[in-house]
Amino acid sequence: MKDRDFLWCALNLMLDEEEELEQLCPACRSKAMENRCTVCGAPAASWEMAVNRGFDLDRFERMRRGMRE
Repeated sequence: MKDRDFLWCALNLMLDEEEELEQLCPACRSKAMENRCTVCGAPAASWEMAVNRGFDLDRFERMRRGMRE
């Protein structure tokens, strides 16, 4: 496939999704656009795993600048 073929496919996927959303009432449309778990339907903000408690932002910033520990 050429680059233009990928672009054409992506554009058509976006248009298809837009058409599906237009068929819903406003309440259902807003609910369909929420970021939710595909298995249980829980809102993304309530996921326990959404935040990595072991991530050290300060260490990450130091390493990003090329500094070692």
